[in-house]
Amino acid sequence: MQDYLIGIGKRLKEIRKGDKKTISQIASIAGVSNGLISRIENGRTIPSLPVLLNIIGALEIEVPKFFNGISLETDFKYLITRASEYTTIEKEDEAIGFSYKYIFGKQLNSIGFETVLLEVQPGSVRGKVETDAYELKYILSGECYYAIGDEEKLLKEGDTLFFDGRVPHAPINRSSKPAKMLVVYFFLPPEQ
Repeated sequence: MQDYLIGIGKRLKEIRKGDKKTISQIASIAGVSNGLISRIENGRTIPSLPVLLNIIGALEIEVPKFFNGISLETDFKYLITRASEYTTIEKEDEAIGFSYKYIFGKQLNSIGFETVLLEVQPGSVRGKVETDAYELKYILSGECYYAIGDEEKLLKEGDTLFFDGRVPHAPINRSSKPAKMLVVYFFLPPEQ
């Protein structure tokens, strides 16, 4: 069952892009915000069942067909994602100077995770966001401040930050060079 939860966002994005529909079009028809659709597609949240059914309806696809397209690979020994397979993640907010590339994600036992490469340009602009996950940030190059709640921490190449993504947060690049980081999201199980 947990594999379905991780695959919902990927399936939503696959169908939406295949039909050449925008996040805004699906959100409007489903009666939800653009931000919610983006967070679902990017694995940052899991929709309630009524919301998911509204979104599937907005995609103009039958519910069984939606779920039949979700891959359930449960017997594997390792994961490999080739650089050519990385996909760009669309963000929900008015983020300027942010580039997210999806590397891979998987449900392992009770922990779901997703890994992305994030590049934050100098002068980038984005409000704080919340994620239903614990987040690990590893700075590959450059430096970046990270605002978490009311605090800011400077992270430099080689530094690692781990925090609860439910606390509002945002990277801020005040330097003159791009900051590149590896981001791993460890998804929290849905509340019972």
